Amino acid sequence: MPSNRLAIVGAGPSCTYVLDRLAATARAAAAPISLGIHIFDRSGQFGAGQVHSIDQPVTSFLNRIVGQVAFAADESVVGAGPLLPKEERPTLLEWCRTRYEETGDTAFDLVAEDWPKRYIHGLALREQFFRYVRMLREVPGMEVHLHHAEVTDLEELSDGRLRVLGEDGEQVLDADHVLMLTGHSSNAPVRYPRQAAWARFAERHPAGFVPSAYPLENAFEPDRAGPGSTVGCVGMGLTGIDVILHLTEGRGGVFEEQGDGTLTYRASGEEPDSIVMFSRAGLFTFARPYNAKERNPEELEHKGVFLTEDAVGRLRRTVGRSTTIGGLEQWQLNFRDHIFPVVVLEMAHLYYTTLFGADFGGHLERAARPEYDAFLADGGGGAESDLSVRRLLAPLEALVEEGVEMVDSVLSGDFALSAAKESDWDVEAALRRFLNVVFGTEKADGIVGSLEDPAGLAAAVAGAESPWRHPKKAADNRFSWERSIWPIPRDSFSTGEEYRRALLDFIDVDHRWAAQDNLTNPAKAAADGVWRDLRGVLAAAVDFGGLHASSHRDFLDVFMRHHNRLCNGAALEVMEKIRALIECGLVDVSAGPKSDIAMDEENGRFVVCGPLTGAVLPIDVLVDSRVHPFDAENDVLPIYPNLLQRGIVRKWRNPGLHEPDFEPGGLDLTEDFHPVRAEGTVDKRLTLLGPPSEGVMFFQLGALRPNQNHHVMQDILRWMREFWEQVDKSSELDDMLTTAEV
Repeated sequence: MPSNRLAIVGAGPSCTYVLDRLAATARAAAAPISLGIHIFDRSGQFGAGQVHSIDQPVTSFLNRIVGQVAFAADESVVGAGPLLPKEERPTLLEWCRTRYEETGDTAFDLVAEDWPKRYIHGLALREQFFRYVRMLREVPGMEVHLHHAEVTDLEELSDGRLRVLGEDGEQVLDADHVLMLTGHSSNAPVRYPRQAAWARFAERHPAGFVPSAYPLENAFEPDRAGPGSTVGCVGMGLTGIDVILHLTEGRGGVFEEQGDGTLTYRASGEEPDSIVMFSRAGLFTFARPYNAKERNPEELEHKGVFLTEDAVGRLRRTVGRSTTIGGLEQWQLNFRDHIFPVVVLEMAHLYYTTLFGADFGGHLERAARPEYDAFLADGGGGAESDLSVRRLLAPLEALVEEGVEMVDSVLSGDFALSAAKESDWDVEAALRRFLNVVFGTEKADGIVGSLEDPAGLAAAVAGAESPWRHPKKAADNRFSWERSIWPIPRDSFSTGEEYRRALLDFIDVDHRWAAQDNLTNPAKAAADGVWRDLRGVLAAAVDFGGLHASSHRDFLDVFMRHHNRLCNGAALEVMEKIRALIECGLVDVSAGPKSDIAMDEENGRFVVCGPLTGAVLPIDVLVDSRVHPFDAENDVLPIYPNLLQRGIVRKWRNPGLHEPDFEPGGLDLTEDFHPVRAEGTVDKRLTLLGPPSEGVMFFQLGALRPNQNHHVMQDILRWMREFWEQVDKSSELDDMLTTAEV
């Protein structure tokens, strides 16, 4: 029997990455290793896990382009240790190309910028998982055991080990170390007042309630959500989009491409009569842009100009409020007042740099820098967020005002380019960039030929149309945070049909912008460059109680919604399908913003009410189509509530100062992802990666990226180094005990 036993709970993507590191280091070990690895997964989907199951509906897409997914450490990973040979660690793109060559199946015929189906990711994960398992089993002294079973509890033993308990308290294994990789779960609706009320209503009436949409293949009973029924989805994000496609294309409907590239939907007759989509914002997440950065991510991904970790540190020193969390001092900030104004400044600067070019962007930076430095020095001086935003943008906007006036004067023929060149910034470069952005390179090249002919230039601009519906005047292309998150003016609709038309018009613009790409379209560049590329800076502001308790709640409730809508939406090809379903009337968006659910006791149906559109929409099945935040106490699976009850773990709390404490739901973990026990000690026998750390840390989810020194792999390496040290010490102890017995 191996002298060390490792239990891994959860066999999804993170487990696959862990096995890569274990296999590579074990194969390279100089001395024999005595280790038994026991891997548990309740779904039995080893490698893929439930979320990336190979059996899930083929309508669901991975929310990551195929070129940005890996399954193993590579040369970019700092401190990775031994790497597997390249042929044994293909990226998802390489795996798909190989499968296409072997099978001819067009589902695998993908290029780096394509969006793969989620089940394809699962197939690749499963193959890599079992490849790594075979490698480990070939190492002398190592065993790997796979358990299609649920772990429900851990029991502490007197010898210091942890007993792994299965269903009904079955004793499965005594482990020296347990690594929890449980991934996504959902929460019991009974613990939340609104969801509990919906569940009780559904118990009393014919109406149905689906508390969690996943797994999709099991979410809807055969006689529910079919022809003759109306389904309502609370939540218009990625989960809601998955539900829509499952109930339409997944029921046999077909999307047909028209001559102009748009899609129409041909129903199968197996769909619900209507799918009502509603949320507080009344908006789907915006379409993800074509990723032009993929050709050289290291060079092209945005580096912060104003929003930097240094800026966060300076603000902490200036206005941070001291508190103690986990025995450590933290200087907390208010995200809305201290960080958000800098976020908006960064977005505005990137927007205008994209619109007018790098030379103009450099002038903007120099103009904004003095007030920015003053803001970092006084932290806003106690001003509210809106005032600080205006303060930081004022110097930048003054130069932008000069710029747009100059550009528009030249383009309208009112001002000769030769006179404009007397400015201290490169007007011609800004003009050329603006024309490229608005009209595209080919049309812009034709217009540029008239730059020295004012009348001809004005006529050329007047006769051109933007393929992306950009206004022709620079003054009409100004950056606005408010328009970024609320693109449909509140006074532009008063009925459901008016809102439907307004939303479809915005979707048309958004999809054109997404097609333009994240380096050329100013709005997409600003959203993608700040909210995606600078996530590490946001983490530096938020992690380990970096925000006041109330501000932390505000960040998760408000700003994470902005993040998700601006930069974490679905692929353009997916959103084109959603547009087709709205246009054909199958998806109903007439509820509009601020919509909510009522319960009609007389008729036994839920009712979606749109206060801004007057919509009243009875529905037969209500689906909570939102991703549930991790909540250890309220998880539907027994493992985390049981660990809490035993005191092996505790929930993390952000202590309030003259305000209530805030408990996001995640566990109290150290930087090494070990749990802090109920009495305050650290338990190094147990490590938890992924969703359980949400709350104490920001944005811990995501597939492993190649060539990025990705944080997901760095978290695994932090665990692995300590784990191997424990194995070495244990082996030395076993050797000493064996010698003593002899």
